[in-house]
Amino acid sequence: MGVTVDVRGRVVTGLEDARARTLRMLAPVGDADLVRQVSPLMSPLIWDLAHVGHYEELWLLRNVAGASPTDERFDDIYDAFKHPRRDRPSLPILGPTEARAFVADVRNRVLDVLASVDLAGDDPLVRDGFVYGMVIQHEHQHDETMLATLQLMDDFAHPDASDWRPGAVDSVSGMVGVDAGPFLMGSDDAWVYDNERPRHQAEVAPFRIDRAPVTNSQYRAFVEDGGYDDARLWGAAGWAWRQETESAAPQFWRREGSGDWSRRRYGRQEDLPPDEPVQHVCWHEADAFARWRGARLPTEAEWEKVAAMDGEPDAPRHMLGGVWEWTATDFHRYSGFASFPYREYSEVFFGPEYKVLRGGSWATDPSVQRATFRNWDYPIRRQIFAGFRCAEEA
Repeated sequence: MGVTVDVRGRVVTGLEDARARTLRMLAPVGDADLVRQVSPLMSPLIWDLAHVGHYEELWLLRNVAGASPTDERFDDIYDAFKHPRRDRPSLPILGPTEARAFVADVRNRVLDVLASVDLAGDDPLVRDGFVYGMVIQHEHQHDETMLATLQLMDDFAHPDASDWRPGAVDSVSGMVGVDAGPFLMGSDDAWVYDNERPRHQAEVAPFRIDRAPVTNSQYRAFVEDGGYDDARLWGAAGWAWRQETESAAPQFWRREGSGDWSRRRYGRQEDLPPDEPVQHVCWHEADAFARWRGARLPTEAEWEKVAAMDGEPDAPRHMLGGVWEWTATDFHRYSGFASFPYREYSEVFFGPEYKVLRGGSWATDPSVQRATFRNWDYPIRRQIFAGFRCAEEA
């Protein structure tokens, strides 16, 4: 019973912390901004809030306790696979007042049910609180998505935004050499996602990797050296993206004439901080920079092996919690992968269309900041808080 009590406490704390973060972030946002769509790449903020509540009801009330749905229409309206983000404003979504009441009611019922759930039994869905951990992490992931939406709102300055940034990179430079050899990749911990499983032995050839993520000042040198105009630095898909978007710098960067660079952050224009990791770059931009430098992006196996070196004297720095870091690897299954508890979390995304990101950003809750966590996205995406570091053959 001791283990069960500890897990139950972890679940309650996790649920409360995630909800407090969500509501605190949305509190200063007016109703008009909650319901509007600022980009076809993103949902209205209020859709995200109600979706979080529907997901919680689906898994923690209906799947765990056999409860009836609050409203059967929500299975369609708040299903992320049935309606792409660009179409969600046209759905009959809940308004701000109704959405807040819905998520609060779901949460009260979830806590009532939790008191009698056997977290130490044989059911893999609830054993060690797995499904609760899944729901907690899901809400935090949507919080990060909503932070990206808020960043795209060029006419709204969030009062908390001064704290929303990656820390400056320490004065470390150069690369670290990593020996060849096997290491254990992935995880079998209780709350990890199916795509992180099973823990298995992987092996990499010797390589070198940056001690820290690429900074704004380093990326600026690439921009000012004409990196966006040199087709030789871009793969075919990357050059096509570059021509279509007419991008000549990371998203949100701006330069007036021959003056210095600035960037827009949460509705405010500020000087470009030279020592922060560059962010809001797509995979193609990261790949082109690496080629410009005579390097490449690390594979996700190389990245995870380096992350496991944490605490060693010569280990690379800032692997977790600064910016998501693009890798060279397509999103794929590990040998022995088993979809759980539903195919749509990971399995339907496996393939060459998506590139893997690692490490978590400043916007990522610590519950998702682990060395084995695998994020993935289209290589053209820039609204996410993504940067990178370079690698090369040893």
